[in-house]
Amino acid sequence: MSQNPPSLRPDLAPQARFNEPARPGQPTIGMVSLGCPKALVDSERILTRLRAEGYAISPDYTGADAVIVNTCGFLDSAKAESLEAIGEAIVENGKVIVTGCLGANPEYITGAHPKVLAVTGPQQFEQVLDAVHGAVPPSPDPFVDLLPAAGIKLTPRHFSYLKISEGCNHKCKFCIIPDMRGKLVSRPAHAILREAEKLLDAGVRELLMISQDTSAYGLDRKHDLSPWKGGEVRAHITDLTREMGTLARDAGAWLRLHYVYPYPHVRDLIPLMAEGLALPYLDIPFQHGHPDVLKRMARPAASAKTLDEIAAWRASCPDIVLRSTFIVGYPGETEAEFQYLLDWMDEANLDRVGCFQYENVAGARSNDLPDHVPAEVKQDRWNRFMEKAQAISEAKLQARVGTVQQVIVDEVDEEGATCRTRADAPEIDGNLFIDEGFEALKPGDMLMVKVDEASDYDLWGRPISG
Repeated sequence: MSQNPPSLRPDLAPQARFNEPARPGQPTIGMVSLGCPKALVDSERILTRLRAEGYAISPDYTGADAVIVNTCGFLDSAKAESLEAIGEAIVENGKVIVTGCLGANPEYITGAHPKVLAVTGPQQFEQVLDAVHGAVPPSPDPFVDLLPAAGIKLTPRHFSYLKISEGCNHKCKFCIIPDMRGKLVSRPAHAILREAEKLLDAGVRELLMISQDTSAYGLDRKHDLSPWKGGEVRAHITDLTREMGTLARDAGAWLRLHYVYPYPHVRDLIPLMAEGLALPYLDIPFQHGHPDVLKRMARPAASAKTLDEIAAWRASCPDIVLRSTFIVGYPGETEAEFQYLLDWMDEANLDRVGCFQYENVAGARSNDLPDHVPAEVKQDRWNRFMEKAQAISEAKLQARVGTVQQVIVDEVDEEGATCRTRADAPEIDGNLFIDEGFEALKPGDMLMVKVDEASDYDLWGRPISG
């Protein structure tokens, strides 16, 4: 199981668990959704709008009147895979509309694939709809075109990503996300909470809160107040987590936080985890441990004493699980700075870790930094980093053998059930496998499991009663 975070994971919208057959004459649309969960939410929003206008969702290329490709454009490798997906859709279908992060550079796309019908950038939902209307006119029937209350989801029914804001105010030198998606724009707190209620009412058992910078939520709104359930709620990550966590707890569901920067006020979230309002899980992109590298990156937490913060979080909530991503081979990174990172990893003792080798991104300021690291050195450092991360993960999982864990079931087949513990986010962390006593289980079930065995990244166990 790869420990790298998902950079490109195509999901044909047809696999979105919304497979009712099209009525006669109903126009059909397919979707290929690439990139991070934030892009996945954009794909869900587009499909929900199209479904409301009378379009059916096709399970394959040949059954679609047109295909939308929602692209990723952050790294060169992601751009290449996006172009490959566009080319495949053109060959298999012919009518292709491109949107997403790579769409911010339309000439790059049309230069490689001049036959695409239209190119729109990220969050340009109205332009996507206009392009679909031009390629395949809608044919709505208000008597039969009914939407599920929670809209169309590309995830399984039992978990859902919930985006709380768009954009980012940071100016990290290696990142072009603010150029593609703009500055921070937070949603009103009451709108997020209403969406959470609908998802929970529809049977979602795990809410995954996401944004580009979750801990900055509400800063652009000056943490304004919204009416909520006879009172008011502040547009602040602490208040939002408390209210959403209460909704999730009352529904018997989990709330998980992603993309949290280690600002000082994050420590106010930890007691909410200790109380059970949110899972004791933080996804924090530290990116490096050495202060000079962080300064060259222009990271917002460059001066934060992150090891002290981690120790404080664990003191407040001993069960907390920490996931992070790192970059090795950043321009100017010396062997001493890399060794500092390895020593930092020993002390931080993070539970889940992904790692990228630095690569230039068109438009990023880091491209112009001096002393770029040779490719073979980056590869060597990546190997050494992942060896360290794997050893830490293996030790932590071995410590879970013999314990009892609450799990949620993701899949069940004839060989067993694939589950996740509270410490594991879908698709990026490990799994817990059950190969005995699983026959009555179904996706979305929660149960207690005795852990019998562990590998580097995964666990095995058996259900227990009670």
